[in-house]
This record gives sequence, C-alpha cells and structure tokens, in this order.
Amino acid sequence: MLRTSTVATAMLAVLALPGTALAGPSHPVSPPDQMMIIDVVNANGSGCPAGTAAITVSPDNTAFTVTYSEYTAQVGPEAAVLDFRKNCQLALDIKVPSGFTFAIASANYRGYARLASGARGLEAANYYFQGHSQTTRLRHDFWGPMDSDWQTTDTVGIASLSFLPCGERRYLNINTELRVNGGSSRPRNTSIMSMDSTDAAINTVYRVAWRHC
Repeated sequence: MLRTSTVATAMLAVLALPGTALAGPSHPVSPPDQMMIIDVVNANGSGCPAGTAAITVSPDNTAFTVTYSEYTAQVGPEAAVLDFRKNCQLALDIKVPSGFTFAIASANYRGYARLASGARGLEAANYYFQGHSQTTRLRHDFWGPMDSDWQTTDTVGIASLSFLPCGERRYLNINTELRVNGGSSRPRNTSIMSMDSTDAAINTVYRVAWRHC
C-alpha cells in the first residue's frame, strides 16, 4: 500500500460521474482554506510503478498536478513485446475539508510523442467513484509523422458537474492509458509516446470545483 505525504496531497482527481450530483445550485463556490488530503490506497500498472509519480497541489487549492518518470509506451526493434501499451490505475482515499464536497471541472494531459509516418498513438482515461459505474472512456488519437510535445484537455461544463455526495467516503479510481501502434510504419522505426517528467512542463493537471454541503 502506498501513502502520499501531506505535501503530496495533490495526487490525481477525476472527471465527475453522472448520477451523483447533489441537489441545489449548480455553480461551484470559492475553494476552502484547507487543502484536501489524498492517500494513495493502491497504484497498479506499467506506467506508474511504486515511487515514480511526483505530486504537487496549487496554492489556491483549485488544481492538482502529477508528473511521471516511467510512463512511456513504444514500439520498434528495441521495444519489449508489451511496451506498446502502458497504463496506470490508482485508487485514492480523498478527505475534503469539513462542509465541502468537490467535482473535477477539467483535466489537462501533457507529454511527448515521436511517431513515425504511418504509426499512431492514443491517450485515454476513465474515472469513477467506488461503488459507481465507470464513466465513458475519453480518448485522444495522434498520428505520425509527429515529433513534438502534445496536450489534450477534457472539460466538464458547469451544468454537467457531478459532486461526490456530502458525507460519503468513497475511493476515487483513476485509469489512464498510453498506447502506440506501428501501423504501416517500417518495422525498424521506433515510435514512442510518453506522459512523464522529462521536464517540468510534461505532466497532468486536474482542476477542482468546490461546493458547500
């Protein structure tokens, strides 16, 4: 079992689930003074081995950032058979300040891709609270030739925000995936796609909307 420290309370969050919205005004409120605390109950996957994710929280308590050091999918002559797909599944125990609940308003994913002509890449994610059905799988496709940083954004409109019901204690499950397919590219070509911490600009940011209970 992995545990975040107080400094690392800002692990990942999720895009909200349908069907869990609270009654009352739909507009989020100003964030609480206290930060939410997130414990990593479990982390599984080839993209996030133990100790390979670094976490920070924004000073205004409205966003979380996670960077990775081993989240790279690749195909080519030097790649192992299973390297074409990397994933990370996290179960998070979230403790929010008294009198508040939250939803995720948006998620920004950033990384780097070098795809040969004819190759393609994929970044995908889904999010759900323990005991609820998984959300629709959100995906973004990339096509070679490509040799540059990439960024994707998933946004939830205010009217569609769903908040964790007040008083409930549920693990938040986050599943992300990177996948590379050589397609029609030459077998000797290497294609990669990463979501990692090669530099400070390559990371994942999740923005939080708050509500009073």
